[in-house]
Amino acid sequence: MTAKEYKEIVDRALDASFLCPKDYPVHGLADAMRYSLLAGGKRIRPTLVLEFCRICGGDIELAVPVACAIEMLHTYSLIHDDLPCMDDDALRRGRPTNHVVYGECTATLAGDALQAEAFGTILRSELPAERRARCAMHLANAVGLDGMCGGQYLDMLGEGKRLSAKELDEINSRKTGALLTAACLMGVASAGGTEAQEEAAAHYGAALGMAFQIRDDMLDVLSTESELGKPIGSDQEESKNTYMALYGEKKCEELVLKLTAAAKAALSGQFSDTAFLDALADSLASRNS
Repeated sequence: MTAKEYKEIVDRALDASFLCPKDYPVHGLADAMRYSLLAGGKRIRPTLVLEFCRICGGDIELAVPVACAIEMLHTYSLIHDDLPCMDDDALRRGRPTNHVVYGECTATLAGDALQAEAFGTILRSELPAERRARCAMHLANAVGLDGMCGGQYLDMLGEGKRLSAKELDEINSRKTGALLTAACLMGVASAGGTEAQEEAAAHYGAALGMAFQIRDDMLDVLSTESELGKPIGSDQEESKNTYMALYGEKKCEELVLKLTAAAKAALSGQFSDTAFLDALADSLASRNS
């Protein structure tokens, strides 16, 4: 299976989500949810779910709802990140952000609904009950107090302050790394993989997540708005704490390569076929958008 094929599978499934007739009372909320959910993107997290499921001997078709769920969760986070009370961004994936199109109230509710539907999508899937529960647990761990929401909180607390490398790692391991790690763990769980496989997947996801965030910080300085699909230079303008501000371009590049190598090494011995995941890690390390 190629990355393009995985993306097509996920896109088809997402396109069938939240379809409401115009006379349905909440069709406007469903439209707002679909607006951001179908706005494009690489579908990295659902791809990780499906590939880890595959290499653990699972049924990819049964794991598609789990893959869709993590993309719903990710989309919720993007909608809320863009809100005026957070980053106040007007552009996401090359088009106006959700609150610009639908208003702040509807955008907030669209994010809330996507978070709830993410868990519902897992729990309504045809996976065995124990696997559904484990996938939902991994997702909850990645999003709550010690996950993405906690990371966003720490990020806001750090505004206007000069943070140390340890403090920045603390934020980004939660804000970015937790969801990527969850994707890997959910893939293993959806296949009924072993604890050792989950541990290896978690190490891969954590290293991949940190490399991903550092590369993101680099692109905010080095990329263009057309390549990135969102405003660039905002981190510098707002004096945000980033790895580029802390380390500079050369050391960031070194760290991305080091973390990418660590991610690939984490898979050794637990999976018979890691070629796809190795190539994905390399591609993310050199991405321009």
